Amino acid sequence: MKPVTSDSVLFITLDSCRHDSFAAAAVPAMRAVAPLHCAQSPSHFTYGAHAAMFVGFTPGVPGLDQPVLNPKAGRLFRLRGGGGPGRHEAAFVLDGETIIDGFRQAGYRTIGAGAVGWFDPATPPGRRLTEHFDDYIFTGPVDLADQCAFVTAKLDMVTGNAFAFLNLGETHVPYWHRGAPWDWQDNPCVPFQTVDRAATCRTRQIACLEYADRLLAPLIDRFMDATIVICGDHGDAWGEDGLWEHGFSHWTTLTVPLLARVRGVPIQ
Repeated sequence: MKPVTSDSVLFITLDSCRHDSFAAAAVPAMRAVAPLHCAQSPSHFTYGAHAAMFVGFTPGVPGLDQPVLNPKAGRLFRLRGGGGPGRHEAAFVLDGETIIDGFRQAGYRTIGAGAVGWFDPATPPGRRLTEHFDDYIFTGPVDLADQCAFVTAKLDMVTGNAFAFLNLGETHVPYWHRGAPWDWQDNPCVPFQTVDRAATCRTRQIACLEYADRLLAPLIDRFMDATIVICGDHGDAWGEDGLWEHGFSHWTTLTVPLLARVRGVPIQ
């Protein structure tokens, strides 16, 4: 497998992934990237979170005066003209409508794979999120193997820098992966439900994370000398304060895992 350049970037969003799920999961490939941080998402649903992240506002740890881990201190990706510069220099400063556009203008090959419906380019919102990728696939929510195969094949053709993005759907409701021993149609996290299925939600999301880690391991290893960011885009409520799923502001929907390394250096 051809290595990527040290300036290349791998950006993985674990859709709907709670921080406590990630902390409890056996995910050695993702944990090898960097220490796990408990961060706050810029939004409580997929489109809002990615729209913010795609202009440089990745999840952050409020009050921490450390770039990358807190975009207010210094962003991993900063668009010129897109918000203030922060207290510290950004790792990547880009020109463009989004960071994907910015990387493409900087000569990167931009490769994307989306899972949840907001990333469907057949819809106007999906086109807005995906229009700047040179190569893109929308797989639906439970096809991480196809996503990894697509991204890997495209990377094999890149001779310079690459920006690769994957949005994982397995960690989104109904928390299912290929080969899982429970029914895909059994969703344990339904808005306004009155039955407490929090334990089932937790068990299944953790299992989906562990499944994803196995598939992502070769791709992560390929970028270990480059830049990697792995995060939840938002979380889910599992009965806290009587709330279920996401799409509203609450600590459960805003608290997400964050791991990052920049040009081979783990962010502590």
